Amino acid sequence: MEKVRMLSTLGLMGAMPSLSSAFEVASRIRVDADFAPTLALLKRLRAGETADLVILTREGLDEMIGEGRVIADSAVDLARSYVGLAVRNGAAHPDIANEAALRKTLLAARSVAYSRLGASGVYFAQLIVRMGIAAEVNAKATIVEQGFTAERLVSGEADLAVQQISELKQVEGVEVIGPVPHELQTPAVFSAGRMADAKQAEAADRLLRYLASPEVVPVLRQSGLEP
Repeated sequence: MEKVRMLSTLGLMGAMPSLSSAFEVASRIRVDADFAPTLALLKRLRAGETADLVILTREGLDEMIGEGRVIADSAVDLARSYVGLAVRNGAAHPDIANEAALRKTLLAARSVAYSRLGASGVYFAQLIVRMGIAAEVNAKATIVEQGFTAERLVSGEADLAVQQISELKQVEGVEVIGPVPHELQTPAVFSAGRMADAKQAEAADRLLRYLASPEVVPVLRQSGLEP
């Protein structure tokens, strides 16, 4: 069976297994997917790692297009992703309905887990600065280098986890409280493109067309993404 190699941001990890298997059945092309935060993927691509297509944040994809690594005409926006908060299963859901409530909840938390390399972590670091509570939150934060912040809820290291909702949903034993209030959000857009040096260019184009098609919408929604 033909194989297409894809590097993808963690935000699509929840949706990908069922999308890949549906694509394999329809096309007889196997998807070999590797997931990591966008910043980690950019580093790997710049170090010479090869793939047929990539899914990154829109900013990350634009950088790769600017460097000639991704073909501009192939770029397609797949989904919008909101940052949310989660607690361990059975824990009380604190109020995050507006900025004042969110501030109070973050300050009251024993420890907030957030990511250093992911789009959500970069956004959250800027958000707490904007809210004027960065020193207090960071003094007791659990910083996750890469991977899922909600795992720190299960291990008991933190009592609040911040990440893309689609990534929070990947972890068993936690509950998503909801998104950060919309007026404070800058949603990440995840976009895909074909690598300029793709070995399986035709297969990559087929996968790109499939990922941008209406039939993937229900799967994206279920995984916590907005098409």
